[in-house]
Amino acid sequence: MDPKFPERDPGAARVRRARAKRRVGIGGGCSCGETRPEALIPGSDPKVCAACDRRKKGKTTVDDHHVAGKANSPITVPTPVNDHRAELSVAQEDWPQETLENREGSPLLAAAAGVRGCKDMVLYLMEKFMLWAAVMLEKLDAYLRERLGPKWWVGTDLEKFAPGC
Repeated sequence: MDPKFPERDPGAARVRRARAKRRVGIGGGCSCGETRPEALIPGSDPKVCAACDRRKKGKTTVDDHHVAGKANSPITVPTPVNDHRAELSVAQEDWPQETLENREGSPLLAAAAGVRGCKDMVLYLMEKFMLWAAVMLEKLDAYLRERLGPKWWVGTDLEKFAPGC
């Protein structure tokens, strides 16, 4: 068997997202540009995200994310509040409830939660720290092709990185 992480349940995710949208109302977002419904404060008028709300109140905009869930480990990672609410906590909602809650304190479920939490955190970090770099490199390549021609790297120190070299 070739183990793979289970796909998120798209139907359940759609239902949760629709509920979050209903809680905060339809359309728009915070003045800072935040539009993810899970990051917006329900009932706020005008709409405000958790980070802006906390900033206005002089509170921290960072949460301590329990990577494996509170029931499984005390280990936390400081995370921007909007990302904690709209990404990492949402990802945990896709875990088996028995694993997330681990009511009996099973070491096997705690280990499973650690694996799931690490996977969620690595994907989050890759998106935040790596995906933008790929997009930037693609845009830079297009710019250089336009300015210097289709083989702009030939004759430069970057030539040694070309595929097949």
